[in-house]
Amino acid sequence: MSRRKTERLLNLVICLLATRRPLSAEQIRQAVPGYDRESDEAFQRMFERDKNELREIGIPIDVLRDPWEDEPGYRIERQAYELPEITLEPDEAAVLGLAAQVWQRASLAEAASGALLKLRAGGVQTEQALGGALELRVDTKDPAFPALWEAVRDRKVVRFDYRGSGSENVRTRTVEPWGVVSRRGRWYLAGFDRDRQAPRAFRLSRILGEVATLRGPSVSVPEGVDLRELVGFPDEPMEERTAVLLVRGGTCEGLRQVARAVHENADGWDRVELRFGDPERLAGWLASLGADVRVAEPPDARDAVIRRLKGALA
Repeated sequence: MSRRKTERLLNLVICLLATRRPLSAEQIRQAVPGYDRESDEAFQRMFERDKNELREIGIPIDVLRDPWEDEPGYRIERQAYELPEITLEPDEAAVLGLAAQVWQRASLAEAASGALLKLRAGGVQTEQALGGALELRVDTKDPAFPALWEAVRDRKVVRFDYRGSGSENVRTRTVEPWGVVSRRGRWYLAGFDRDRQAPRAFRLSRILGEVATLRGPSVSVPEGVDLRELVGFPDEPMEERTAVLLVRGGTCEGLRQVARAVHENADGWDRVELRFGDPERLAGWLASLGADVRVAEPPDARDAVIRRLKGALA
């Protein structure tokens, strides 16, 4: 199923769940992204196919006829849609708990929110609590993650600049992506490196600048490939060090809470000592704090922040 169709079906489900009263086909056409640009005939065919597909996978769409209206209305009753109470065994609950630590919030909601906004703009009352229940997003600060995740999903070749471990040398890599894997709190891209003509893993925090998606044939993932085994090489030892930061007075309370030491200064810039291992991960956090933080030392941490900020500016 194409991404466009998947988003349209998701939007249709949310639209029919969120409304407090049945919606006519024309109201659905105006509210659901994916329908509004179609001609009358094309919309009718598409809407009928979508209703049938949703019903086939067990989503009940009720058709209600109001004697005062010319057209029938459509709605999904929440009681018929929601799952019954589920009882989990301890090991099953543990697995879900681990998954919840990875999937913190939602990017599905981004595709679906257009339907709710259009409904509210059109004067249709919606269930306010529905939006938050649908928000799922992978929690990662690596800027390259969204583009690589989409490339893996769409089977597209990617190209990016990559800084090797323990080196300041940056080289351009062209990769056939097989998957994105999390290991020990870090995210990696696993795939076939066309430059080295061999399978390789790339840590996302070392990817610099934007990830380009290349045109061409779809990527084929070899049968039986184990992404975790591919990424399971021993991490290079990363000795913990102390970063010395200058933090604007009265800001960055979260940073101060985890700092090793905080020394307040009269000049408005407090001296903060923070333990860290990976300068790239530290840079991703500090760069997000903007002008309220300056890195005094060590030099590689300061340079990593500068690279992040220059990348954002570019």
